[in-house]
This record gives sequence, structure tokens and C-alpha cells, in this order.
Amino acid sequence: MSSSSRKHVVRVKILGEEYSIRSEAPPEHTRAVAAYVDHAIREVMSSGNVVETQRASILAALQITGELFRARESAESLDEAMRGLAADMKRLLPPSKREAAPAG
Repeated sequence: MSSSSRKHVVRVKILGEEYSIRSEAPPEHTRAVAAYVDHAIREVMSSGNVVETQRASILAALQITGELFRARESAESLDEAMRGLAADMKRLLPPSKREAAPAG
């Protein structure tokens, strides 16, 4: 975060509670994130297994973090596959073009 970035203050509601969020992200992004968190907590609560909002919030945070970890693993796998493909493609180039090609 650079100090020259403009911060936005966005009011959002999560489980009926209003929060003021200060962020460098665009307001639409902050609202979408808050809506996602609200939905995740409500999903946990609607399962019938959890009634307390604090407990539901922790379980929702664990679910969201699990999604994040799976997305990162997927991105890393894709990145690795792309690097392998780039190396394969580089070998197919004529020798004079191989040095000019980005390594990846």
C-alpha cells in the first residue's frame, strides 16, 4: 500500500450490522467482498448446526480461506504448466530466436 493511493470509506452491512471499511480498493470491490462474507456467514448459520454469530463467522472465515488456498494452488499449477509450455515452445524456436525469447 502506498501512501499516495486514495483511500475510500465504504459503509457495508454484514448480518445486519453496519461497518465502515477504509480501503484502497474501489468501493464496488469492498461492497462485493462484504456481501460475499455476509452470504458465507448466513450459509453457515442456515445449515442449522451453528446459531452463534461469532462461531458462524469463524467457520465462514475457514471456508473462505479454504477457497483462497485452493485458488492459489490452482494458480500455481497453471503457472507451472505455462512455464513448462513456454520452455517447450522456446526449444522449437530457431537457435537465433531462442536468446531473444523471454525465459518465463
